[in-house]
Amino acid sequence: MNKRELFAQIQEKKSFLCVGLDPVMENIPKHLLKYEDPILEFNKQLIDATKDLCVAYKPNTAFYESMGWKGWRTLTETWKYIPENIFTIADAKRGDIGNTSAMYAETFFNREKSEMGFDAVTVAPYMGEDSVGPFLNYKDKWVILLALTSNSGHKDFQVLETGGQKLYETVINTSSGWATADQLMYVVGATRAEEFKQVRKLAPDHFLLVPGVGAQGGSLADVCEYGLNDSCGLLVNSSRGIIYAGKGEDFAERAREEALKLQQEMEQILLSAELI
Repeated sequence: MNKRELFAQIQEKKSFLCVGLDPVMENIPKHLLKYEDPILEFNKQLIDATKDLCVAYKPNTAFYESMGWKGWRTLTETWKYIPENIFTIADAKRGDIGNTSAMYAETFFNREKSEMGFDAVTVAPYMGEDSVGPFLNYKDKWVILLALTSNSGHKDFQVLETGGQKLYETVINTSSGWATADQLMYVVGATRAEEFKQVRKLAPDHFLLVPGVGAQGGSLADVCEYGLNDSCGLLVNSSRGIIYAGKGEDFAERAREEALKLQQEMEQILLSAELI
């Protein structure tokens, strides 16, 4: 899915919501344990309940890898179940030397080999251009680089001064020369709302993947005040706040209610910005 198609989906659904599919067996409703693959059933019901309200799904691969080969099967089947017109993000946070990154890229992008063909993968930029390049070789896919994250430990490195600018600013400035805004996004946490104005100066045309709204305390209004651009430019993720909204047999309905609240708030923001 290219940038134009992604913006068209945002306009059609009046939403820039991304739902994070990060299930933990101990936290899913107990009635699902009767299924052969309880996590897959959990994901399927969540997708069915929210697919008209969101434009993206983002499985965090660690939640599947932790279950061994069965988890990989669940991840693969989850990806296959997501409708083709919805943007898919493998939240894998990969990043290694070039030949290893090439294998990671094949894992998430080469459907013929891995049975998964995600639209995007999150990548750590610490090892530099040659570790990111193999992902960018897939011209119809996206790289989402970690820039300014929502966790408290972000201050250990990301905001340190280097060469007269913060490290996350260096990441954005340097990496923006590796690919265009049609192939490169950045992760910017919702809890860093005060920095969005600066991020937009550095990356005015790029989409930003924004975790941290909801359970982590980020404000959608604060993010949008400086984060919106003329093609929306935001994919705002909510994981726990949606997928664990309910604990009983009506968990999918409760998840839809929470997704709908965000979608309706997003619709008003898009209307105010004259983007729909």
